[in-house]
Amino acid sequence: MDLGFLVMKEIKIVLPDGSERSHNEGVTVRDVLSSWNPALLATTAAARYNQNLLDLSRSLHDDGVLEPIDIHSREGLEILRHSISHIMAQAVQDIFPGVLVSIGPAIEDGFYYDFEYGNTFTPEELEKIEARMQEIVKEDHPFVREEVSREEAVAFFQGKGESYKVELLNDLPGNIKTVSLYRQGHYTDLCRGPHVPSTSMIRAFKLLNVAGAYWRGDERNKMLQRIYGTGFASREELDEYLKILEEAKKRDHRKLGKDLDLFQVSEEAGAGLIIFHPKGTILRTIIEDWEKKEHLRRGYDMVMGPQILKVDLWKKSGHFDHYRENMYFTEVEGQSYGIKPMNCLSHMLIYKTKIRSYRDLPIRYFELGTVHRHEKTGVLHGLLRARQFTQDDAHILCTPEQLNSEIRAIADFVGYAMKIFGFEYEVELSTRPDNSIGSDQDWELATSALENALKDNQMTYDINEGDGAFYGPKIDFKLKDALKRKWQCATIQCDFTLPERFDLTYVGADGEKHRPVMLHRVILGAIERFMGVLIEHYGGAFPVWLAPVQAILLSVTDRHIPYGKTVYQQLMDAGIRVEGDFRNEKLGYKIREAQTQKIPYMLVIGDKEMASGEVAVRQRGGDNLGTLPVSAFIELVKEKSSQYL
Repeated sequence: MDLGFLVMKEIKIVLPDGSERSHNEGVTVRDVLSSWNPALLATTAAARYNQNLLDLSRSLHDDGVLEPIDIHSREGLEILRHSISHIMAQAVQDIFPGVLVSIGPAIEDGFYYDFEYGNTFTPEELEKIEARMQEIVKEDHPFVREEVSREEAVAFFQGKGESYKVELLNDLPGNIKTVSLYRQGHYTDLCRGPHVPSTSMIRAFKLLNVAGAYWRGDERNKMLQRIYGTGFASREELDEYLKILEEAKKRDHRKLGKDLDLFQVSEEAGAGLIIFHPKGTILRTIIEDWEKKEHLRRGYDMVMGPQILKVDLWKKSGHFDHYRENMYFTEVEGQSYGIKPMNCLSHMLIYKTKIRSYRDLPIRYFELGTVHRHEKTGVLHGLLRARQFTQDDAHILCTPEQLNSEIRAIADFVGYAMKIFGFEYEVELSTRPDNSIGSDQDWELATSALENALKDNQMTYDINEGDGAFYGPKIDFKLKDALKRKWQCATIQCDFTLPERFDLTYVGADGEKHRPVMLHRVILGAIERFMGVLIEHYGGAFPVWLAPVQAILLSVTDRHIPYGKTVYQQLMDAGIRVEGDFRNEKLGYKIREAQTQKIPYMLVIGDKEMASGEVAVRQRGGDNLGTLPVSAFIELVKEKSSQYL
């Protein structure tokens, strides 16, 4: 008798501890983990098998390596939050029948879902939605995955009137024949997954706010209602995050920018366009002056390029083909020009003005260059996202042999800058993407140079596989502010494209022409954006060297004003940024107002100080330093600033 049909295929599975176990083909991820370490299931959101993300309910059919994804990990939280967005969509449709759903991804620190509602969701409605979500969680619905044909999915969502889902399905590439649906309870959504095993695994979430969002980010499409939320693996983590959000509201640079009279964004002037007030201009000037000094000290040549360049040049560089939707254009005497979104092209033209020798390299061009980018109104956010901003761009042209030392020097520069401005930071190395250009040899040279430079500088870093630019690998430096938020800051990018497109060469020791290697890099990035982060990091209470106003003179009565003006001039002559409050107001009121303005030092002038030729020094935090001669106070401020300037 033939019993072949009873023989089950065995597959070999490598577990997280390195051990290998055999299981019958078709075994689920959950069963494998349960047989190995059942306690792990309580905190496992999903798993990776042979680099593919899978639900715990998925069956395994081939040999492979199994890696559980902990719900507290970055990847686990992303899966958790995506699952919460599905629960939110179900809750919305349970409470508001007829509302259409569109997309609902996990994002940094949370999730959102876009709905066609017809009205704006009110705070009271958000509370109802959240309450219904809590009920769905308690109902303990498993997330069930089902693969169906594309046609079946279209028919299913057409039957429900879900036009946005139908549009998404119809826009999929023609070679995609099947799609996955996920169901929890009576609610079904189109989704790739994975999801957590059950709604009961979701323990801590909060709906945060509502905003308008155009379907697919296109202003020509219908405005949808976007509900934002966040979720964590534990209530404690959620509570901590909500505290940070409250503190972030107090530190919002847009609020502080107005309160401290630093800048404005005027609808009359135009969205995304920053107008700097005197104090904001001083802060910006301090930062830019520091940049100029440090670049010159490190052997950079300062250059300047025009705001507009002929469109033909942007076509030559490739920006016109890949970036024109983010550019502004103008016409002069029948000639089309592009308003620059980046500073690199002028630097290429400077390099080409003469024959370069290997002895001339490296050449380091630095420009505090103002650029313009056509950002959509919905993404504009004060200083952090603007349409006009200034970047501390540099382009370094060097020989392949110099690449490592140049990258090391830049990484050292970034570390120094972060220390000076008071930030911690993290480093990521992004490697070759699928759509890359250039030879394998070029990519290997550049990637190894970037990685070796980080190792030589003893920098800890993560690797983002395949996340480099199409023209070269890169290093990203992400600074961490006082609230532990991460901000993209410095970048080092290798570029194989522009030297080729502009035919940049140098004459080598062999007398032959060679192509230089080019590095794009920024240290602080966009100055406006860095200022926004700086304002929120310090809550507007800048260190002495950065404070737009370092000291304010406070007269007790009118008879102290003449002496106060004399001291004012002494401080001005010494280079101290000082103001005088000589109004006929009570001293306590003046002190409170100066504290509100977050000025580092308040200098009180009364009878005693006038008689002794001194000032009574009070710090921003309320501590009194006692009475000091004016010269001693000047030395104090200079000492606080000298290590930075």
